[in-house]
Amino acid sequence: MAKTTLEQWRMLLAVVTHGGFAQAAAATHKSQSSINHAVHKLQDQLGLQLLEVVGRKAQLTESGSLMLRRASQLLDQANQLEDLASGLAEGIEAEIRVALDEVLPPTRIAATLETLAAEFPHTRVELIETVLWGGPETLMAGKADLLVADTVPQGFLGTPLLTTTFVAVAAPGHVLHTLHGPLNMQDLAQHRQIVVRDSSVHRRTDAGWLGAEQRWTVTHVSTSIDMVCRGLGFAWLPMTRISKLLDDGLLRKLPLERGGYRPSTLYLTLADTAGSGPATLRLSTLLAEALFDGE
Repeated sequence: MAKTTLEQWRMLLAVVTHGGFAQAAAATHKSQSSINHAVHKLQDQLGLQLLEVVGRKAQLTESGSLMLRRASQLLDQANQLEDLASGLAEGIEAEIRVALDEVLPPTRIAATLETLAAEFPHTRVELIETVLWGGPETLMAGKADLLVADTVPQGFLGTPLLTTTFVAVAAPGHVLHTLHGPLNMQDLAQHRQIVVRDSSVHRRTDAGWLGAEQRWTVTHVSTSIDMVCRGLGFAWLPMTRISKLLDDGLLRKLPLERGGYRPSTLYLTLADTAGSGPATLRLSTLLAEALFDGE
């Protein structure tokens, strides 16, 4: 059983913050005698002198300074706990599960989540990064509250956000750039293709694979980008992730006779539009604002 109470520590903090018992009483709208009693009882219970009067100002002793630093953490945690309880009572979610396709630009996602954190500081976010059918499968399995992917699962309503384009690219020094004339599928099939694995458990799709025996399969779009930049193969990569690399000359588009560009529209889908809480709805709005303007 704790000897002290949070209220006693609040009284001590008020005395230190405002410079004395009278000032603390005025700031907290309590009587000076009640604050004086609380602080002295706190010292008696701990067997420590926490305050000393220097001139006309109450100051912390060395022990008091150490104790109050620890107590301030407890007071902050108590305030956070009360804020969390208020939020839950108002229907604010304790956690949001968000499934986002890896083609989305990471900087925009990070900025969106930063804004959400400022508005809903006590709501946890589980970010599930998906590829192809992995996102829709996660939503249909009840493991996501919100989805952004290129497919709207059957039985759900999706809102189009942006259309990105997958572009056939290779590093500037790749041998494919030395071939003359527009490239065809036979030209590509002779070289290593980097393919991103579908994150779906039950439905695996090798989107864009040409059947080349030299295929390398990776799990993340970022890994594919890195390998292509290193000259290890070619790939169709989303402009949302590689536009700067193209501008900087780290990647070059392959001159294909056809099929060099593959558009893909991404949709925002809520698991339960009517039952979504305020944090989920706010996140859906923030994502729409961040992503709707295209690449």
